[in-house]
Amino acid sequence: MPIEPPMLAVKPFYLAFLLFCAGIAPTCMAHDSPPGWPDTDKNRLLALALTQEINIDVLGSRSATRSLEQWCARFQLADPARIIARRIAADEKPATVEQRRQLQVQDNEPVRYRHVQLLCGDHVLSKADNWYVPSRLTPEMNFLLDTTDSPFGKVVQPLQPYRITLSVQRFWPPLSESLPRHKRQSGDRRQGKRLSIPLVLFEHQALLYDNQHRPISLVDEFYQSALLDFAPPE
Repeated sequence: MPIEPPMLAVKPFYLAFLLFCAGIAPTCMAHDSPPGWPDTDKNRLLALALTQEINIDVLGSRSATRSLEQWCARFQLADPARIIARRIAADEKPATVEQRRQLQVQDNEPVRYRHVQLLCGDHVLSKADNWYVPSRLTPEMNFLLDTTDSPFGKVVQPLQPYRITLSVQRFWPPLSESLPRHKRQSGDRRQGKRLSIPLVLFEHQALLYDNQHRPISLVDEFYQSALLDFAPPE
């Protein structure tokens, strides 16, 4: 029987920096950040710390939706700071044999698929693939998931869900020191440029369990550069 992990507290920026530097994956396709992020060493360090702060917060939270909503409110990305799930038309992705094993369901038991963007205002903060077991939810929950823009995490709150992370991958090394020597640029050469940020900052794969320790959902979440859609804090 899965055991609920202890909750993680959000750490100060310096701890986030250390944790992030423990492992950095290759970058994805990049795009220019909002005008408020000039490409300076200070902003690179700040972006590194902030990115890892939200990463740690989601990892230690019962609900990714709640973490994103708090982030949205903190940096005033929208008013009200409310997360909605915009469903994306996509080909159905039937659960694989391995995913069914993780969800602890039989071959003939239905598993539904939901592909969404989680938005705060106009900012797409994450994109997620979600395979969930409708028989472990209430009829009302299934109705809301089928017919509304409510995020999965909010819909299933009465089940007191918690997350167990399966994998984490990071896609961005903001610090120039993280790049190969021949690709580094001095502060003078970067002067006047905007910080280039990949579309995807990090990815989480996780299982959600209900208060009976049954897996109810398997999610693959891609956290977007829009998490930094604000001017660098002083």
